[in-house]
Amino acid sequence: MKGPGPRALVAGAAITAVGAIAARGRHRRLGASLDEATAPRPGDQLLAGPIVQADRACTIGAAPEDVWPWIVQLGQDKAGFYSFELLENLVGCRIVGADRVHDEWQELHVGDPFRLHPQVALRVATVEPGHHLVVTSQGGDAPGHADFDMTWAFCLSPSRGPGGRPLTRLHLRERYAASRRSDRLGGEIVSLVSAVMTWRMMSRLRTLVQRATG
Repeated sequence: MKGPGPRALVAGAAITAVGAIAARGRHRRLGASLDEATAPRPGDQLLAGPIVQADRACTIGAAPEDVWPWIVQLGQDKAGFYSFELLENLVGCRIVGADRVHDEWQELHVGDPFRLHPQVALRVATVEPGHHLVVTSQGGDAPGHADFDMTWAFCLSPSRGPGGRPLTRLHLRERYAASRRSDRLGGEIVSLVSAVMTWRMMSRLRTLVQRATG
């Protein structure tokens, strides 16, 4: 009997992860401490009174300056999102993920597009190399009639491990605001799916960065 193909295996793993995260109610605070989830972060001022806020965090065994090049090249038309690329491409994202730092993707400026899909882009709201990147739907490009705003922040903080080894605390914050009830529900659903994709992103980033820095 022929076993399941790679697409079925990836889809099964993602569905299992969604179920586990949802059942435990962890999708809004995955890996982040309560202090991290309640502390102000860059980009918070762009979206007052969010209906959903999700905080995800992990520790990477490298200094922020070694992690930053992997963050700045995020995007559908660049390095992808270090996540479940097969699933992303099933919905037309056309992502070719990167497993190294690309010099040609290291420049990022306020106002630049941050592409999620060939037809969907957020906008870079603020960028401080080695510290944070914030993107927003305000001024972005999205199809359809969805009426909710969002911000997505990638924050890097230096830390120290045993023997003074440099570490980075990577904190991702998503915030959603909507006026219509249907769009509020959409924000919740997007947040849940994003939890699984972000879990994969953080896991792969940790592996890629630590492999590159030895």
